[in-house]
Amino acid sequence: MHTLQVERPTPPPAPPARPSRHPKLRRKAIGFVFMAPLLVVNLLVIAVPASLSIWYSFTDWTGLGQANFIGLDNYRHLFGDPEFRNAFLHNVMWTVYFLTVPISMGLFGAFLLSRIKRFQMIFRVAYFIPYVVATVVSGSIWESLLSPDEGIGNGLANLGIPWLKDVNFLGDQHLALGTVAFVNTWQWWGFLVVIFLAAMQSVNPSLYEAARLDGANAWQEFWHITLPGIRPTVMFLSLMTVIWSFLIFDYIYILTQGGPAGSTDVLGTLLYRDAFANQQAGYAASIGVVMAVISMISVSGFLYLRRRGWDI
Repeated sequence: MHTLQVERPTPPPAPPARPSRHPKLRRKAIGFVFMAPLLVVNLLVIAVPASLSIWYSFTDWTGLGQANFIGLDNYRHLFGDPEFRNAFLHNVMWTVYFLTVPISMGLFGAFLLSRIKRFQMIFRVAYFIPYVVATVVSGSIWESLLSPDEGIGNGLANLGIPWLKDVNFLGDQHLALGTVAFVNTWQWWGFLVVIFLAAMQSVNPSLYEAARLDGANAWQEFWHITLPGIRPTVMFLSLMTVIWSFLIFDYIYILTQGGPAGSTDVLGTLLYRDAFANQQAGYAASIGVVMAVISMISVSGFLYLRRRGWDI
């Protein structure tokens, strides 16, 4: 006797299960957990003080006691203040100088150094040493060197070179700002050399070989190969130079405190004097807000040029 076997139809395959979204949410949550300490630090160190500075810029706060809201009075006084205009002009002059002289020196020095095969590391260390010296130390050394009584001028006069004898570099209204800029350049340009040199070493060497085969000289190689190759670095350092130039304070305060007669005053020294010497913290806060706006404008200009392809 045979048993009749009926074949059952094979059930259709089950649709693939949708991937659960929980792993993605978990990864995002873990990322936020790791970022939380940094966000808290930024909130406490940057966002809160910045918000308070903006608030105090609309008050008559002296730095102590209650702050009374006075609207735009600080800003009205600010833009009509001859001391502010004088300090702002010096910041603009400082920015123009550091966008041209130190950056040109850094580019030229890095290009020459890139063509040296032996002892290059020794030169790089020698150029970088002034940058790592504390500002207070180097400022004090230069203050002694530039002294009209015991400085380098009298030393050269004793050697028969009298041209700098009794020249008061830091006490002359016409020389003080340029002298401080020179001292800051002495520290700053070695840093630029090292950064530009690192960028130049990433340029494809075959481009230089092809240029030499076509008969290009050193200047043509620098202008047509080196500069386009390191343009992102040049653009970034130019942006930072603008921002740092409007934040300059240390060398000027150490060497001249903004004198003589305001000839080296910048926004940083004016802010410091109004906040701590004149007890006008609200007015000083308005100066700080203006400095922040200038930095924001500089960054916006850099981002605009970046979108236009200037850093490529």
